[in-house]
Amino acid sequence: MSALPKEPENKLYGLDHLRAVAILMVFLYHYQMPMFGHPEWLPEFSGFGWTGVDLFFVLSGFLIASQLFGEMKKTGHISLKTFFIKRFLRIMPAFWVVVGLYYFLPAFHERERFLPVWRYLTFTQNLGLNVRTFGAFSHAWSLCVEEHFYLLLPVVIVCIGYCTAIKKWVVLLSAMLLTTIILRQLIWNNLHVDSDDFGVNWYQSIYYPTYTRLDGLVIGVAIAAFYQFAPDTWRRICKYGNLWLVLGLGLLTGAWFLCNDQFTYSASVWGFAVVAMGYGAIVVGAISAGSLLYRWQSKVTTYIATISYSIYLTHKGVIHVTQNIAAHWQIPVSGNRMMLICLVACVLSAYLIYVVVEKPVMRLRRRVVG
Repeated sequence: MSALPKEPENKLYGLDHLRAVAILMVFLYHYQMPMFGHPEWLPEFSGFGWTGVDLFFVLSGFLIASQLFGEMKKTGHISLKTFFIKRFLRIMPAFWVVVGLYYFLPAFHERERFLPVWRYLTFTQNLGLNVRTFGAFSHAWSLCVEEHFYLLLPVVIVCIGYCTAIKKWVVLLSAMLLTTIILRQLIWNNLHVDSDDFGVNWYQSIYYPTYTRLDGLVIGVAIAAFYQFAPDTWRRICKYGNLWLVLGLGLLTGAWFLCNDQFTYSASVWGFAVVAMGYGAIVVGAISAGSLLYRWQSKVTTYIATISYSIYLTHKGVIHVTQNIAAHWQIPVSGNRMMLICLVACVLSAYLIYVVVEKPVMRLRRRVVG
């Protein structure tokens, strides 16, 4: 295997640990779904794994906003052209490859039916998504949310005149968080809880749409705003890095109880916000110089974090193909050995995409925009 790229001296290794945790949570949560064979113990262990996506949202909100806010501090504005070129070259090539796999190789489908390909290419797949009828590559919904965020945030920055006043950002982001909570409340009031289609309708109208899942991204942007625009406040905050980690774990413990049944009113309306705040606190801890996560460096988590995007894109299809192949070798699909084989297959497949697609494109990006 070729070496991973050399890391910059100011790299926040704590975020690599969180990326690795997030992708492992997503893998385990999806692995215990009925479409895959899995160990009997896994569903109880990985039931909270759906929040791995929310951790990715917080991380994305922080990282993307930090880049834009940092540029604003230095130059007084942002280059929309440069920003969108960077995002395009980071997201699209690997995404197109995986969409192509799903489109041309039906054997790669982990579930029945694939939406019209234009829904994926336009990142509108998450709007009105019915997973009962279009289950293949359904996890791309979160990429749609992030792409909409990449379009929205620069526009907001321009519209408010490149404002760097932390108070205005706190007001704006609080309003956005409150709005997404109110929208979930209004949508919940129109759901028919006793309907046979309640589960499908809940995912379609509350879980997948961008406007109901902004919590994690908003929290990430809020952290970035303090990180970049309020240095004195940030210095006081980051003195207590380990306490932020403890606070985050406490909030997530509360969220675990709150969201034990995702389909309840409390979980549907408030659960995503509590989860986002919990992961937000942990992100604050991870980038605070005195915390355990900040000081700990690991080549393993850096490696997993580097290929986490490709793992996310491919893992369901790779699990499906791997289990079908291994079944011919009479390896029990519900055993621990099969799960380990699938995990290794996902890592190797993602590394292949990283080497063949992502790494060359990132070199091109550096030549194009620096």
